[in-house]
Amino acid sequence: MYLYGGSGHCKVIIDIVDSTKEYKIDGILDDNPKAEHICGIPVLESTELTKLKNETFIVSIGDNAIRKKIATLIAADFVSAIHSKAVVSPHAVIGNGTVVMPNAIVNSGAAIGKHCIVNSGAVVEHDCVLEDFVHISPNAALAGGVVVGEGAHIGIGATVIPGITIGKWAVVGAGAVIIRDVPDGAIVVGNPGKEL
Repeated sequence: MYLYGGSGHCKVIIDIVDSTKEYKIDGILDDNPKAEHICGIPVLESTELTKLKNETFIVSIGDNAIRKKIATLIAADFVSAIHSKAVVSPHAVIGNGTVVMPNAIVNSGAAIGKHCIVNSGAVVEHDCVLEDFVHISPNAALAGGVVVGEGAHIGIGATVIPGITIGKWAVVGAGAVIIRDVPDGAIVVGNPGKEL
């Protein structure tokens, strides 16, 4: 398998893959390589993509919009990666290209879309829905039945009460407490969360 993107996020995905031994990472593609190796894995120019046929990929870029752009451009087979120390219910659904980091919890009935990030220690409770390209930051907690629209970013340590809807491409600030629905594209911060 290959990763696309040689950022810090890439290093965390390498740790996820190493923890499971399900895949072997053969290389990392990057548009502007800054190193020849990351964690001992060779870094290749992204132009090498044309030579890689029938390979599996994960887009290892933390920015939701860039991750979407790259995933849309690559005609590849994407796989998900779940850290061995994550807790994921067998009754949850995880989309292709999604990564779940150590100590994250994804409970029963949760449905996580494609190319999402469920970061270290995040909690996605029962019956939550995360659309594609969502990022749930470390230690953020989504209570039951929360819906998070495409491309939304939930900041580190944020809390979202049950049944809330977070709009597409919205941003919930670090440590925010969300007690009302958040519109598409909004930036919400504070306790209780207020739109900027």
